[in-house]
Amino acid sequence: MPEPLLSSDSPPYDLVVAGGGAAGFFAAITFAEARPGSRVVILEKSREVLGKVKISGGGRCNCTHACFDPRTLIASYPRGSKQLIGPFNRWGPSDTMEWFESRGVPLKTEADGRVFPRSDSSQSIIDCLTGSAREAGIEVRKSTALKSATKLKDGGFLISLSEGSPLSTRALMLTLGGTRNRIGADLAEQFGHRIQVAAPSLFTFKINDPRLVDLPGLSVENAGVKISGMKLSSSGPVLITHWGLSGPGILRLSAWGARDLLECDYRFEIVLNWCGDLSEDKIIAGFDQRRIDSPRKKIVNDPLFGIPSRLWRKLVEAAAGDKDADSLHWPHLSKDISRKLAAQLGACRFQVDGKSMNKDEFVTCGGVHLGEVNFKTMESRKTDGLYFAGEILDIDGITGGFNFQAAWTTGHIAGRAIAESLEG
Repeated sequence: MPEPLLSSDSPPYDLVVAGGGAAGFFAAITFAEARPGSRVVILEKSREVLGKVKISGGGRCNCTHACFDPRTLIASYPRGSKQLIGPFNRWGPSDTMEWFESRGVPLKTEADGRVFPRSDSSQSIIDCLTGSAREAGIEVRKSTALKSATKLKDGGFLISLSEGSPLSTRALMLTLGGTRNRIGADLAEQFGHRIQVAAPSLFTFKINDPRLVDLPGLSVENAGVKISGMKLSSSGPVLITHWGLSGPGILRLSAWGARDLLECDYRFEIVLNWCGDLSEDKIIAGFDQRRIDSPRKKIVNDPLFGIPSRLWRKLVEAAAGDKDADSLHWPHLSKDISRKLAAQLGACRFQVDGKSMNKDEFVTCGGVHLGEVNFKTMESRKTDGLYFAGEILDIDGITGGFNFQAAWTTGHIAGRAIAESLEG
């Protein structure tokens, strides 16, 4: 690679981190605390740092998941699970939780294993990271993007910026998020890396169906979801939204099926069991028991299996067809309508015609090919002194704090490895 025409007049940095997100801050702090007095700068193209931290978890920041066995933990990563087993043995959720709590951020673990700051505010995490960076002497440049980087013959890199003079650094870390951010992908490719094509990994399903109209905000706590014609299934809470279906049960399915769903242009059929794992025969048995227990009740007013009443009415109306749903009582439920209602509850089919395009869609699969990164150090196998962490790698987890844990882990390992490489 030819030497650049531009040059830096300032003393070299020890570490430049491109990307002011979770992985970038964690790597920079880890490095700076291991090598006090080092020159470290974080470059962030936006006006504010830690933007995804701020909006994650509905503004509460689901910062990790209370899963402490690395082999169990990796099962929540559709891509990158094999590579993460070693890193999680070195820095896992318990280490992350201890790190934040030791710095004045009390945490709480909810029933489903998700971990949040006790304040229920992502600002607690942001303040901890920015405060730790400030105390470690890390420079943070906002509204400053890395434009290009060139490997120097005598080691290190020369970097040009969107604002300000060029600078040089002994080590360069790329934590630029998903490769939809082309600068990260372009730089990695420039240094010889293959890039797995980016695809949204956590997104909601766009569905236009009368059974969901006027029900946004309703949720079913334990639903089963599968995609017709694919070996993809999931379970968990499902939320009805203005545009279709969301919630952990849907988001997990979108993560595991990210590439397959991209290939079918997000047009496919899902089969939803609103009753969890109950079979249609067991659902019908529930109807039969209701005939005995509630002979005078109208079916539309007597929801079963924990189904919200307004959704229950919609499903009963769909099963009744041309018949007046309000006229149906349990003793008069015909075999035909009973089977149709059981199908609406246990095998409810919806046509998906797209994915959501809102702030919830902020995780992607795709990125730097994992075989080209040393997961003991997070250093490039193609270019000495170049490191990666976070979503720029072809790693992604399901919803529940797993993506942040991958960011903390890869950032910590990289920060430690860079500090050790620069000793002496």
